[in-house]
Amino acid sequence: MLPFISGTELKQYLPYPMLIEALRKTFTQVNHAPLRHAHRVSEPGPTTLLIMPVWQESKQLGLKVVTVAPENRGQGLPTVHALFILMDTATGVPIALMDGEQLTLRRTAAASALASDYLSRKESQHLLLVGTGRLAPHMTIAHCMMRPIQHVSVWGRNSHSVAQTAEALRKEGLPEHITIIESHDLSQSAQQADIICCATTSKEPLIFHDWVKPGTHIDLVGGFRPDMREADDELMRHAQIFVDTVEGTLAEAGDLIQPIQKGLITSGAIRAELADLTTDRHAGRLNNDDITVFKSVGTAIEDLCAASLAWDSWKLTR
Repeated sequence: MLPFISGTELKQYLPYPMLIEALRKTFTQVNHAPLRHAHRVSEPGPTTLLIMPVWQESKQLGLKVVTVAPENRGQGLPTVHALFILMDTATGVPIALMDGEQLTLRRTAAASALASDYLSRKESQHLLLVGTGRLAPHMTIAHCMMRPIQHVSVWGRNSHSVAQTAEALRKEGLPEHITIIESHDLSQSAQQADIICCATTSKEPLIFHDWVKPGTHIDLVGGFRPDMREADDELMRHAQIFVDTVEGTLAEAGDLIQPIQKGLITSGAIRAELADLTTDRHAGRLNNDDITVFKSVGTAIEDLCAASLAWDSWKLTR
């Protein structure tokens, strides 16, 4: 029977320091990740089906199948369900099945933390987390691995969810010196933050240029469709923009697509993608006063990296 690696096991096999460094190495290698298929399951229903293939010619092949159903929140269900299939590239033989949700949560957070290592100021101490979904605690933990964070502010539209997320963070084993703050004023918290991490499915901007102080790093994770936004046009006009992959973000990221369509920026505003940062083709942050933006829509390269790492660790336990 094909082995199944559960979400609980993935937590054990994919500690953030190890996963971040594995991603750093992976983005220096040759990877093949065609643009993912994105389908609305029904119109005008909100559920989206994503299909993401990826492979390395001399190593492994993977396919992730994801459903995103935002209305699940009202039923107390996760908004994202996913399954990852790991295969041998040469033979096509399936190797393992993995919980795709936990894989996605961890690789997404690790990719943002990797980008922050190149783009946020090294002395960054205040992290603002915008969003209270299942990704929120993962983003916080991963970011805290890369910078000397002292304060984490949590903001969401629902005060009860903010309190729940703050409590979850207190139980996550963050260093005792980190203070968790429940934010009820997004603009004020944004003005105080050194790093702003947005993990929402918002269709309207949440973070505005006028709120952001010089030197801030902004991590835009949530939007994965052209109709989704987390930052306003002025912020995108003035920021130094970096992405996980140029091809993916220009096809899917509303934070880029919408200002490009308005003629406010061009695709040339993208300074570099993760592969450029990890191979030193671009140095990342060049000035302490720059506002940097890392926009990610997710790439299957990260999934394959995490799955391969988990598979290697799983084999050692057998």
